[in-house]
Amino acid sequence: MLIRAPAIVCSVRPHGETGAIVRVMTADHGLAAAFVPGARGRTLRPVLIPGNQIAIEVRARAGAQLPTARVELVSSRGPWLSEPLPSAGITWACALTASTLPEGHAYPLLHDSLAALLDAICHAPSARGWARVLAGYEVLLLREVGYGAAPAPPPEEDWESLLARLERQGKAIANRLLAERARDVMGARTILLDRLRRIGGG
Repeated sequence: MLIRAPAIVCSVRPHGETGAIVRVMTADHGLAAAFVPGARGRTLRPVLIPGNQIAIEVRARAGAQLPTARVELVSSRGPWLSEPLPSAGITWACALTASTLPEGHAYPLLHDSLAALLDAICHAPSARGWARVLAGYEVLLLREVGYGAAPAPPPEEDWESLLARLERQGKAIANRLLAERARDVMGARTILLDRLRRIGGG
């Protein structure tokens, strides 16, 4: 197996002394996991941040070993991770994607929608500008993996109604997609919603 593709970093889990298992979202190959040697070193640590856009080359290893990957940074989300709301939004969107999608199944619409959501989180003037995009991404993900066809949030929906929608969707995600992993992954969503409520959509 050889994959060369643009990708979005979704999760990074330490493995070995300096390496990490990285899950990335690609348009043509879906979610892919690979071992990146030196991932926690000075050079690659700022590259392998969830939300970052990278170029990745994945090569299969002998037997059943996890493939290895080489990565190069294309665009960093690092500057926004020091801001509480954007950081919470990026963390949740990437954790949701990494934890719920099966590996090796192409979801080009989800890939493009995740990229658009991350751009919105980083560049919209306020949370009101991207919270609706986030709700739409969650609806799309639920639909793409086979859990109904809930309508996207209407553009005229007021802030309190949007927050209530996000609450309902959170329950569907926890119950239908995450099962035993709900507590670990949904913690990121709890932080995000708490911060969204405090700013009141400002």
